[in-house]
Amino acid sequence: MTTLPRHGWENRLLRLATEACPASSAWPLPKLDAARLGCAYAACEAVTAVNSRSFHFASALMPGSKRRAMRALYAVCRISDDLVDGCQGEIALQAWRGQVLAPVPDPQDPVLLAWADTRQRYAIPRRLVEQLLDGVAQDLRPPAVTTFDDLAAYAYGVASTVGLMSMHIIGYSGAEALPYAVKLGVALQVTNILRDIGEDWRAGRVYLPQTELFRFGLYERDLADGQVDHRWRAFMRFQIERNRRLYAEAWPGIGRLHPDGRLAVAAAADLYREILADIEAHDYDVFNRRAHVSTAAKLRRLPGIWWRSRRFCAPTIS
Repeated sequence: MTTLPRHGWENRLLRLATEACPASSAWPLPKLDAARLGCAYAACEAVTAVNSRSFHFASALMPGSKRRAMRALYAVCRISDDLVDGCQGEIALQAWRGQVLAPVPDPQDPVLLAWADTRQRYAIPRRLVEQLLDGVAQDLRPPAVTTFDDLAAYAYGVASTVGLMSMHIIGYSGAEALPYAVKLGVALQVTNILRDIGEDWRAGRVYLPQTELFRFGLYERDLADGQVDHRWRAFMRFQIERNRRLYAEAWPGIGRLHPDGRLAVAAAADLYREILADIEAHDYDVFNRRAHVSTAAKLRRLPGIWWRSRRFCAPTIS
């Protein structure tokens, strides 16, 4: 058996995941008629379709009930993230936190209704939800990212927690799957950050480790200038190389998921990793364009992703 490489920053994050995952919450299930619940899930599907083509594409590869649950989870995350950027971010996020964790959902909010059904149906641990909301709240103030350890801790809160909740929806083999989910969440979030450097700078946020910027002779004024020079290229090559290693190390964890969810997770990982290639193809210019993978490119890659996702040995899924 191959030993999963473990980086220093992973130890603390794995402790957080281990603390959160065993204690499944007994969420109450509101009594909803099928038509009302269908409308609630449809609202979440619309939120996903409008805000994330990649997540919408990947989740479409799951069976119906899990697909709906994943989109309910995405809608909760999307609304949480959007509230941070609003004029009353802290107050609004605190109010939303109370609603997301409330025993009984607001009957007038379709996202909360679908979420209440999802969290109970798939026994989403309450502590993971709290960790997610704590992670999102970090964006209320400019983040302090000195080292990669700081960046990984931030990524755990806003992305690894989502992966861990997704595992409860998909089904997974046991505690040995947790390190892979933590690692994949960090990889996905770092890709987001590399893609959105220019956009984040204009919003007053810098998620890049300061010590690593300095190592390549870069400072925040260089982000303001948005100049792609030899220093910037070297810095981005370093970031992309490490990010690809994280994807490679996380990939075997897909084999620890229920078979009917593997293709979706494999597609999400592969297509996000391709964003790195798009950044490279455009000479590391993340200041003037947003790297992406076209729908046509996603469809071209899908058969290969399907084949690789089928090659995992199937563990016992409880």
